Amino acid sequence: MIDVRSDTVTKPTPEMRQAIANAEVGDDVYGDDPTVNELEDLAASMVGKEAALFVPSGTFGNQLALFTWCKRGSEVLLGEDCHIIQHEAGAASVIAGVQTRPLPAPTGMLDPEDIEKRIRGTDIHYPATSLICMENAHSAGTVVPLAHMEAVYAIAQKHKIPVHLDGARLFNAAAALEVDAKKIAAYTDSVMFCLSKGLCTPVGSMLSGPKEFIDRARRNRKIMGGGMRQAGILAAAGILALTTMTGRLKEDHRRARRLAQGLGAIPGVQVATDRLDINMVFFSVPSLASEEKGRQFIEVLKSYNILANPPEQGNFRFVTHYWISDEDIETIVRACKQAMTTVQ
Repeated sequence: MIDVRSDTVTKPTPEMRQAIANAEVGDDVYGDDPTVNELEDLAASMVGKEAALFVPSGTFGNQLALFTWCKRGSEVLLGEDCHIIQHEAGAASVIAGVQTRPLPAPTGMLDPEDIEKRIRGTDIHYPATSLICMENAHSAGTVVPLAHMEAVYAIAQKHKIPVHLDGARLFNAAAALEVDAKKIAAYTDSVMFCLSKGLCTPVGSMLSGPKEFIDRARRNRKIMGGGMRQAGILAAAGILALTTMTGRLKEDHRRARRLAQGLGAIPGVQVATDRLDINMVFFSVPSLASEEKGRQFIEVLKSYNILANPPEQGNFRFVTHYWISDEDIETIVRACKQAMTTVQ
């Protein structure tokens, strides 16, 4: 099957499976797993932070950051379309006990002036502003420029409020901006990035930040049930993800642009050309606007051995990754062209 539902569907490479089989392990809750320790040191150094913590997932890492930075009943400022708001099941209210205050940020860019206006004062009726969250790369398929992140971070520092970055696809952002990941993380106090989105590891994400913050997060990870034991078998794949897989992400971006070009050439397909920064292609097909026709389109693709998600608010999203080849791109375009004729 050609699977374009997400870059989370990537399976471990043969080298990762070998590393998993041979991993040296210990009890990570005791700090005894040498492979986890190596991964955490590597992750911290790659984003220019003092320390890092291995966590089960990206959602876990983001919620752990909120839980660690924020007092219960305080308020977090973040984009209304960001992953923490849209795709983490309302966890901020359950785990950290915080109030989220969403701001317009359609391409991931929070307006610095809007942020400053919404930072709470000391009136007893207000919740305290405890954290500002950014997302880069954004799940809308866009990358936030460094200058914009710098402007947001300057406001946060002025008001002594920490900044957390949902960097689930941090290395995609770095590849798109042609900078080291440290440059992006420099405008944050903590950063989460995934090892299982496009980097082929089976499980895991990293939370990085100051040592004192990570020490507190380690305890909170235990509270959240994320203390893993012989996790070195997972960390071994993570080390390969960071040392080898991050360097090839431009290939996924190139294939996404090629896919966008092919889809855009099909009559009736409208590609969101302003959202092609990373490995995602968003497009709409007005003739398939109804939910029923959208699902029929997906079913026809499945008959061509292509797995895709149904449209969300009228938009399809195809995601390229390690297991999508140049030949697969051509197959997808041909199948979409045929599927459109079938559903019509």
